[in-house]
Amino acid sequence: MDIRPLSPEFAVAPQIMPEDVALLAEQGFKTLIINRPDEENPPELSHEVFAKAAEENGMVAHYLPFYPGDMTPELVGAFEGCLDVAEKPCFAYCRSGTRSSHLWAMAQAGKMDVAEIIAAAEKAGYDHRPMAGLLAAYAEQKA
Repeated sequence: MDIRPLSPEFAVAPQIMPEDVALLAEQGFKTLIINRPDEENPPELSHEVFAKAAEENGMVAHYLPFYPGDMTPELVGAFEGCLDVAEKPCFAYCRSGTRSSHLWAMAQAGKMDVAEIIAAAEKAGYDHRPMAGLLAAYAEQKA
């Protein structure tokens, strides 16, 4: 499992396996956010399997599927709402971790400076420089 911290309270990773959920709980994660749509995985990796593993390990799971190229205002709002109420630290995954990191970046717009968001993503192995304009516009919209 390739855990990539974006902040002290949030990390992402490429696709994990159901048995990884116990390891996440052991590492202190309280909330699991599943951003990979079920249609991208075989049934044994469905969100229901991960939600059950999360419950068995004392975590809360949220299924917020992020289809490639489909970062809608509704999805961003749902993700922000999830982070607002989620017990921290949170862990999210998708195929590569990129979509989860994009949602985190949008949620941080207006809370963190855009350059800080981009630097945190870069440290975790994600290039969010192309999102700079979008992050700035979203931060301004939220202000």
